[in-house]
Amino acid sequence: MRRALGSGLPAGAFFAAFVLVESGSWVGAAVVFLILSPFHGIRSARRMGRAWPGARDLNAADRAAVVRATRRGEAIADPALAPAVVEYADGLSRVAEEDRLRRPLVLLVTAFAIVLAVYDSFTAPTGVLVTSWLVVALLLADIAWWPGRRSRVLSRAERAREFARSARTGDRPAH
Repeated sequence: MRRALGSGLPAGAFFAAFVLVESGSWVGAAVVFLILSPFHGIRSARRMGRAWPGARDLNAADRAAVVRATRRGEAIADPALAPAVVEYADGLSRVAEEDRLRRPLVLLVTAFAIVLAVYDSFTAPTGVLVTSWLVVALLLADIAWWPGRRSRVLSRAERAREFARSARTGDRPAH
């Protein structure tokens, strides 16, 4: 529930703000918020639940410690959580592979958004124009920023996975 709220509410608010800027409609913004928030939140929570099923067996503090150590590429303080680090790192790798397969769709949507923004530059009112170019900027930022960020997270996760495996076997990692 916490994961669903943590990702759903910000996404709903973000896209509701787009609707408000573009249309000036508080009702439209409220509808987008009320529909998108639970939809995105549930989808995100289910996706992560499939990628890291063992998370449900951990309490909130242990889950946070596993995520923190894995995303930072550090050894987990509690060796009993080492298997969870390995499982979470494996889940991050699976999700990254799924995302890599969807990347061409992001490029296609970006190209389409650019065409629409150019068209809106000549025909649309100011709110629509601002929203169109803001969508283009966000998509271009995603294309430029996200692959590097994902690569760093996966590299750190691999390092944490090695630390966790060595903690289980008693060996020292190569780093």
